[in-house]
Amino acid sequence: MSLIVQKFGGTSVKDAERLRNVAGIVTDTYKKGNQVVVVVSAQGDTTDDLIEKAAELNERPSKREMDVLLSAGEQISMSLLAMAIEKMGFPVISLTGWQAGVQTTSKHGVAGIKKIDTERILAELDKKQIVIVAGFQGISKYDNITTLGRGGSDTSAVAIAAALKADLCQIYTDVDGVYTADPRIVKNARKLDEISFDEMLELATLGAQVLQNRSVEIAKKYNVNLEVLSSLTKAKGTKVVEVTKMEKMLIKGVTKDTSIARISVVGVADVPGIAFRIFDLLGKKDINVDIILQSIGREGTKDMTFTVSAADADYAAEALREGSELLKDKEILVDKNVAKVSIVGAGMETHSGVASRMFEALYDAGINIQMISTSEIKISVLIDKSEADRAVIAIHDKFDL
Repeated sequence: MSLIVQKFGGTSVKDAERLRNVAGIVTDTYKKGNQVVVVVSAQGDTTDDLIEKAAELNERPSKREMDVLLSAGEQISMSLLAMAIEKMGFPVISLTGWQAGVQTTSKHGVAGIKKIDTERILAELDKKQIVIVAGFQGISKYDNITTLGRGGSDTSAVAIAAALKADLCQIYTDVDGVYTADPRIVKNARKLDEISFDEMLELATLGAQVLQNRSVEIAKKYNVNLEVLSSLTKAKGTKVVEVTKMEKMLIKGVTKDTSIARISVVGVADVPGIAFRIFDLLGKKDINVDIILQSIGREGTKDMTFTVSAADADYAAEALREGSELLKDKEILVDKNVAKVSIVGAGMETHSGVASRMFEALYDAGINIQMISTSEIKISVLIDKSEADRAVIAIHDKFDL
């Protein structure tokens, strides 16, 4: 007998037909003698619909009340799925995040999981129940409902699998695995049989929407046996592992992120500590910065350019203008018409010329590079947003993925 955690995303549970399909997958796993814990997301566009409902009443509601509202989406899914499984004659119980023992930080909207008290889940499993848990949510030390941010149900599932020491954590989505690029953009994209935690983490962080990056971090830390597969087909999925069995591919994937913005602070003093002042202001506002470019000093000044999420862009510019006398009168430019395109692959560590091939692909496609960022297993470039899909296709073709 194995303990298996199965997570189903919003498209997998979007209506009654899909819920019955998920109920079939879950009960088939249960009938094989396994203990089953299921984690669900909100149905379809429920979260976006709830955000719109809130905006009709209050354009700037408190984050606490938004968490109370948004957590309802997953609770609808869990109860409906439980009803479908009940109808099939199987023992089942649904639990909210707090009932399942998911304890989080108090940062509403993007809470982190601190620990999971597994006592209730284990007690229900001992009763031979199928346990369904609402993903994306937990409870803080102040007994407030919290949510984990977009894609948080992935994190819920992997964290629960780690806490239970599950034999397998399956992430069911509307695609049948991890591809070398988004198959909706690149028609000849190829599904990978396996990918390393490090590569998957980079892809998730850089815009691939298969897994939330925090879920991959937890899976790597606790060595969770993780698999991505489709709830709509019976095709074999992609395993996410510590070390891939196959010889390292040069490049595992190409991805894009169009939800970013470029900020330039023009003409700041070319003196020690200016970079610290800028990024300390942003850090205190919990604004994450990615690619950073500093110009060569001229006439006692220099320009500082960096990228943030598009959602944080205006907030970041405001924080800089108001946070320091040194920046108060400086020109701060915000450009949301940009995209980050990246390649990821552990094989880059031992192969030279990867960057030049990527840049050649963009040159051949007539795409201008604005900024560049690299690490041992990834290269990212900032380009015009309108060129993002063409860039992904050109790079994918250049590396013959």
